[in-house]
Amino acid sequence: MSIPNSDMSQNGNIRLVDSLCSVAEIEEIDFSKLLDRPSLLNMERKRSFDERSLSELSVALSPRHSSRNADNSFRFFDHPEYVFSPSRRSLIGTPRSLTGFEPHPMVAEAWETLRRSLVFFRGQPVGTIAATDTSEEKLNYDQVFVRDFVPSGLAFLMNGEPEIVKNFILKTLRLQSWEKKIDRFQLGEGVMPASFKVLHDPVRNSETLIADFGESAIGRVAPVDSGFWWIILLRAYTKSTGDSSLAELPECQKGMRLILSLCLSEGFDTFPTLLCADGCCMIDRRMGVYGYPIEIQALFFMALRCALLLLKHDDEGKEFVERIVKRLHALSYHMRSYFWLDFKQLNDIYRYKTEEYSHTAVNKFNVIPDSLPEWVFDFMPTHGGYFIGNISPARMDFRWFCLGNCIAILSSLATPEQSMAIMDLIESRWEELAGEMPLKVCYPAIESHEWRIVTGCDPKNTRWSYHNGGSWPVLLWLLTAACIKTGRPQIARRAIELAESRLLKDNWPEYYDGKLGRYIGKQARKFQTWSVAGYLVAKMLLEDPSHLGMIALEEDKQMKPAMKRSNSWTC
Repeated sequence: MSIPNSDMSQNGNIRLVDSLCSVAEIEEIDFSKLLDRPSLLNMERKRSFDERSLSELSVALSPRHSSRNADNSFRFFDHPEYVFSPSRRSLIGTPRSLTGFEPHPMVAEAWETLRRSLVFFRGQPVGTIAATDTSEEKLNYDQVFVRDFVPSGLAFLMNGEPEIVKNFILKTLRLQSWEKKIDRFQLGEGVMPASFKVLHDPVRNSETLIADFGESAIGRVAPVDSGFWWIILLRAYTKSTGDSSLAELPECQKGMRLILSLCLSEGFDTFPTLLCADGCCMIDRRMGVYGYPIEIQALFFMALRCALLLLKHDDEGKEFVERIVKRLHALSYHMRSYFWLDFKQLNDIYRYKTEEYSHTAVNKFNVIPDSLPEWVFDFMPTHGGYFIGNISPARMDFRWFCLGNCIAILSSLATPEQSMAIMDLIESRWEELAGEMPLKVCYPAIESHEWRIVTGCDPKNTRWSYHNGGSWPVLLWLLTAACIKTGRPQIARRAIELAESRLLKDNWPEYYDGKLGRYIGKQARKFQTWSVAGYLVAKMLLEDPSHLGMIALEEDKQMKPAMKRSNSWTC
């Protein structure tokens, strides 16, 4: 297939006059270069992308306006943090394919399902409900979840419909200011809600918002990840629209500072990671992810980097900028040193001595080698690696967690070498991690006596189900973004094709069960909104890789790189 107004030069480099690429030609692009530009947020630019003419875009993307790095590698733009995603789609109905070819039949159905999930407050769309399945009891699936809305918000941004995202950001920001009490205990001022719903009063003809900060949640756990996702989505909105005025609002600046105050506070912890309770993130039930789960640490890192770009450098902002920079350096060092596992590191842990004392200790967390699970030796390929689930004194959770590893790539918490190693592992262990319905939320499942202890005999998290090794289609968008950033879109295409073989036919389930993800989850909701949105975002990323700019961050050149390992377990 060929692309109008786009071809390859004789020396093999891409000559780009238009940013649109066919799916078949995506593999020809070094996508890691998409993000190779200065990390300065252009806070002076006020015009939205819609105000720019398509001719301006063509000029901006023409060869004479592109540049090359010192290493002669191709760079799409001379400047800056802003890479505008072409919003050439209809604002109503189903968008047309940017490649000029008819989109997959599922795309139209997906957009229709996504639009059915829209929630309106006083005439304005403010979010999407978790699921539109009318065959099951609603429970809290009729609410707008902060984490669930992120792929929906990205889909609307990529489709040139930023208004709903703006409304969502402002409404959740207002909810943040509410007094938050659970029993007789008051939560921190900066906590964002896990979810909210719109209550209609037909008698008074009025509408009110009701928020859940954890007081109604199973396990009564406040959502640590909501605030991080909120900052990440605010940055995506700013990047997509080119409109920094929303982020510059005093309310948004204060909201970010409140979130940061919670997670940057000093205490008794000797680690730069964030101490969390079980059930505080996507895995919102007891699953042994307490302590320092990889998902929260990766989101924490990404939110800090996004906040660094969005905060004003006024008196209040400067203080937080300084604290963020210090924390980022410490956090990246810690994560890259102690959470990273590859073949060599696994072999080193296997030979650890215990009961070491002083700063010269190799086994710094006193991990007992006999505690290493047998499965990890077969799971670890010779080439490849990943960030393990958790580390704390005398404990390492060697499980693979998809969201945390993908966010590590997108945020550049992972070094370029580590990012490629994660993709190598996914390819090497495709059957285990993707199977017949991508993608495993974690691997492997915990079973038998361990399952009873770790989950408290949770009947929903039985082996290879739900959070315990279940397969979640929503993770497609994270995998696809990570694949594009690392220049491996063929992996994403393979995963999307697997999903397309069943998702629509199965009515967009929330999750799948079984070692290979062959069965619709025993308690999975149908028409799960983030399954729909995750698919749409993945498709649009493959169709137009420039969308990657709104959800990925280039490597910070000032961040101290991890040094080569010596004989000690240090960085």
